[in-house]
Amino acid sequence: MMELKNKRVLVVGLGKSGLSAALFLRERGAQVTVSDTRSATALAKEIPALLEAGIMVEAGGHGLLTFRRQDLIVVSPGVPMDTPEVKQAKAFGLPVIGELELASRFLQGQVVAITGSNGKTTTTTLVGEIFQRAGLPTMVGGNIGLPVIDLVGASTAETTSVLEVSSFQLETVEEFHPKIAVVLNITPDHLDRHGSFEAYAAAKARITERQGPGDFLVLNGEDKATQMVAGKAALQAGGGPQVFWFSGRRPIKQGAFVYGESVLFLAKEGGKPEPVMPVSEIPLKGAHNVENVLAAVCVARLAGVSAETIRAAVGSFKAVEHRLELVGTVKGVEYYNDSKATNVDATMKAVASFAGGIHLILGGKDKDSDYTQLAPLVRERVKVVYTIGSAAEKIERELQGVVKMVAAGTLDVAVNEAAEAAEPGEVVLLAPACSSFDQFENYEHRGRVFRELVTALQ
Repeated sequence: MMELKNKRVLVVGLGKSGLSAALFLRERGAQVTVSDTRSATALAKEIPALLEAGIMVEAGGHGLLTFRRQDLIVVSPGVPMDTPEVKQAKAFGLPVIGELELASRFLQGQVVAITGSNGKTTTTTLVGEIFQRAGLPTMVGGNIGLPVIDLVGASTAETTSVLEVSSFQLETVEEFHPKIAVVLNITPDHLDRHGSFEAYAAAKARITERQGPGDFLVLNGEDKATQMVAGKAALQAGGGPQVFWFSGRRPIKQGAFVYGESVLFLAKEGGKPEPVMPVSEIPLKGAHNVENVLAAVCVARLAGVSAETIRAAVGSFKAVEHRLELVGTVKGVEYYNDSKATNVDATMKAVASFAGGIHLILGGKDKDSDYTQLAPLVRERVKVVYTIGSAAEKIERELQGVVKMVAAGTLDVAVNEAAEAAEPGEVVLLAPACSSFDQFENYEHRGRVFRELVTALQ
């Protein structure tokens, strides 16, 4: 554990994890300052609790002297590492870590860490439910629910923390060491932040940096980019982790796969596959969710959970909120909330989950995405695209001539236009392929608004 008493610590960025980190540090005796580019008015909800705890607040911008006067800097996930003040602090040799790394220095018990461009939330939630059904002391958090730092107080040597971790969080890890690490897939996302697909993939690969021969790495056997992660892990000093794969398309040498109509698990190469459950019992829509279940099967069997327990937990699992969530049926039209589809690959997987007759709502804040990749699936299965947000013009330009498009501008207009046009048996799907930050606080806020708009139609 780090010694924090009387240390001068700066927390940069006052999102949910930044606020939790600041309070955690103060409770352990650190002299804490927080710095955020947002105004004091915008931070009106957070500032009183910070001041009451004896934490200094710098709002409306970052001061260079504020950064230089610290023993440690903790950067929130939403703050880019190329922020000038952060870069200068590193140049001066000041230690700079993230909230995930800070929490990992204090978190007791074993860690299961799950990352990927898509499917993180579903898989993390499912693994947590499987472990809980098995009677294992389990906490779930990270990039969903509670920040990792909020799990520290309740953790024990017997606890397993199941964490969703993002590329932003993994950028700043140093000693973070999961017993089981999972990379579900790596497809282009957050290129506006990372600068290139290669840099984004490298950030994801950092999940396995501290793993050794006693650890496990679970990878998607059908995702080319994850092979890079396996290669990197194999070269680690002292030997890399044991690699298990999952595939929804073919048998594999070691891991979980679909064969015929069954999910099987193979504990070691050359062994006998163990039946886990029929594919028909997976309650979630889409081939991508079969992959998510296979990843969870790998994790659970590696943790010693029985196939019977896994089958029962998967069979009773409900779709995660904002992830292909059926929010209502109005006049024979089904409305699905996939607000968490914040990149092109996630939207493609959502669209592929339906045979056709889709009224697709696209748009939000662009992340330097290539929407032309949507064209084949949109042409095949989508009846109308409704564009919203600041990315609307780019989407309309890149999908011009592919399908009928309606420039709705806002989500309420899109829902109402789709409700007018959709016929019984068709689907209205919110799968935006963009972040939400142009018009909403986050993807959850966008999904809640969509649900409210659908409820108003009934």
